[in-house]
Amino acid sequence: MQENGDRPSETVPSETATDENTLALKIRRTESLASLVRKELERMIVTGELKAGDRLNENALAERLGVSRGPIREACRGLEQSGLVEVQVNRGTFVRQIGLQQALDIYDLRGALFGFAGRTLAARITPAQLARLADLVQAMDAAVEDIDAYYPLNVEYHATLVEFCGNAHLTATYRNLAKELHLFRRRGLVSEGVMQISNSEHRAILAALAARDPARASALMEAHILAGKARLLKTLETDLPTESKAATVPPRRRAAGSR
Repeated sequence: MQENGDRPSETVPSETATDENTLALKIRRTESLASLVRKELERMIVTGELKAGDRLNENALAERLGVSRGPIREACRGLEQSGLVEVQVNRGTFVRQIGLQQALDIYDLRGALFGFAGRTLAARITPAQLARLADLVQAMDAAVEDIDAYYPLNVEYHATLVEFCGNAHLTATYRNLAKELHLFRRRGLVSEGVMQISNSEHRAILAALAARDPARASALMEAHILAGKARLLKTLETDLPTESKAATVPPRRRAAGSR
């Protein structure tokens, strides 16, 4: 990234260029740089480089990314709107932390939306879209031993399924919910063999979509999200000390095995 995208161009405009056009160009450059910074910060949060509760130091990030503080601040505002970070007055911007019960509730809502997406997409999916999803499944097959490689592909696969539905409101709602769960979703994939299981579910979803079977695609896609929730709970129960489990993992959810 280059810092000069964040300040006015020093190029002398031609005689035919208007002040309005020059200003529009500057705005586009600034927005593009802020967008690149935001994507990089999202990547750092998704991969765990920035952990829940970490403070986003504008000076350190600006130096690391080779930009001024302006794009950092703009990117942080966008991340706040999407729910990935929160601004604490007189303290700064922090990677957002959400409680377990809130995460479980979001899993349930994501499952319902994902099921709806499956029913919608199965009726309209194109060969090109099927090919794109197949490429992602194949890439995840090659990455099942590396969470840092697998997880971004996993996020892209889910997001792509929803985006292919062509429903802008569904896409925006699902994207915002998914971003709130990044750290939980990643944690649910770290146990041995889980990424292989997850990708076998991806492959089954792809087969249902290729068969143009709305009912099966919907059922598999909702079940996949709920399976992720169950895997998360199992991971938490395994990792937590015995005396902490009852206070952290909802008993009813554990007994039912839901996710």
